[in-house]
Amino acid sequence: MMDHKVELPPRQQLTDLKKAAEHIRAARRILVIGCSGGGKSTLSLKIAKRFGLSYISVDRDVYWLPGWVTRDRVEQRKIIASRILEQRWIMDGTNPSSLDIRLPRTDFVVWVRMPRRLCISGAISRWAKWIGRTRPEMAPGCIEKIDLEFLRFIWTFEEKFAPRLVAGIAAHGPEVPVLQLKSRRQMRELLDLLGPPD
Repeated sequence: MMDHKVELPPRQQLTDLKKAAEHIRAARRILVIGCSGGGKSTLSLKIAKRFGLSYISVDRDVYWLPGWVTRDRVEQRKIIASRILEQRWIMDGTNPSSLDIRLPRTDFVVWVRMPRRLCISGAISRWAKWIGRTRPEMAPGCIEKIDLEFLRFIWTFEEKFAPRLVAGIAAHGPEVPVLQLKSRRQMRELLDLLGPPD
């Protein structure tokens, strides 16, 4: 199984990082998606700080309740439907099942689409850093953990979830430009182009 085999239509992909940075500067609402461990939250928090956007973590604010209990799906959609009405935000979270309500309110999508080995490494490093604690972008009472099920989720993400993301973007945000970041170098270059917080 190869990484990155399902792609968006070329007309929707934005590959020029300078143009992507211009889009981000002008955007009022940005959606950041991708596999766990790829760096979505780190990137989202930096962009939020740089441009004074409200940071919404789907994991923390929508999906999880304390103790790794999943919130009821109807309630999840109510929360998302309320939060997307805000004027300026960056939303960190993949969840293909809610793209139908998130994408129509989104100006720009950043897909952090790192190779799976890098995502595995990122998830393990994050666990080691936060072991025994809850990281800020996670719901209270969700102590950082890692197990085989989670590692399998990461390893098969491209095969199982990328097609759903591509289909969701095509169906619910066909005019929304999408930047795919496929390396740490690209991510660093984008952040350099965006500059430090004011």
